Amino acid sequence: MTVTIELPPDIEAGLLAGASGGTEYIGLSSPPAYALPPEEWVRQFEVWTRSHEGRNLPVLSDEAISRASIYADRGL
Repeated sequence: MTVTIELPPDIEAGLLAGASGGTEYIGLSSPPAYALPPEEWVRQFEVWTRSHEGRNLPVLSDEAISRASIYADRGL
């Protein structure tokens, strides 16, 4: 069975570029993390972690994040 889908030219071009090994990522403002060099991934991760500073988020205790606490309701 053959299915034909009509796409706008820009979407078609992006899909063809991706299929041919190009670096265009449809719908993303930047490449996904797995496509970044390790140094760039670390840089972006550090920027993301700093973006949470000053939000007065609670610090969780070791017990609160323990496996027993997380899975207590499952009997695991």
